[in-house]
Amino acid sequence: MARYTKDHKQVTRQRIIEAAGHRFKQDGIDGSGISTLMSDAGLTNGAFYAHFASKDDLVAGVVAEELRAQVARCGTFQPGRAGLEDLVRAYLSAEHRDHPGAGCPSAALIDEIGRCGDDTKQAYTDGARAVIDAIAARLAPEDPGAARGRAIGLFSMLVGTLQLSRALSDRRLADEILEQGIRNTLTFTS
Repeated sequence: MARYTKDHKQVTRQRIIEAAGHRFKQDGIDGSGISTLMSDAGLTNGAFYAHFASKDDLVAGVVAEELRAQVARCGTFQPGRAGLEDLVRAYLSAEHRDHPGAGCPSAALIDEIGRCGDDTKQAYTDGARAVIDAIAARLAPEDPGAARGRAIGLFSMLVGTLQLSRALSDRRLADEILEQGIRNTLTFTS
């Protein structure tokens, strides 16, 4: 019988979280069953409970990981106005809008997270706070605390604009929403 390496369980858990993150953002939390999530991760259903107590436990883990990754992406943009503009343009892009499975968990899942249990809401709250702090650091690298209110407004505008653009069947209007969102957020942050 082959023995697994010491970190095998953590690597497998991470694989499940990554696959579930993509699936949740693509099809929704409620639209993603355990068997589909495990199949996406290349595992059997039976392996699920070796890593998670419940689907809610998985959802909380996915939300925390997705927001951690988003904060890390925010950190790749340079501080100040130029980095902020790059962040806004990347977030409010047609590419991001058209590929929710690879994008922001807030824009894809916020309505469902609001109906989740306390652990998921806490994971989201902690992650959203970290995203806001990362945006504040781009707005005012010398004093991020002074930019917290603007960072909250910017985060809210970005998420809402992307959600609205995704909801429209008229591609031209959806693109117009993104373009105006870029102009609005950049004006808001000046």
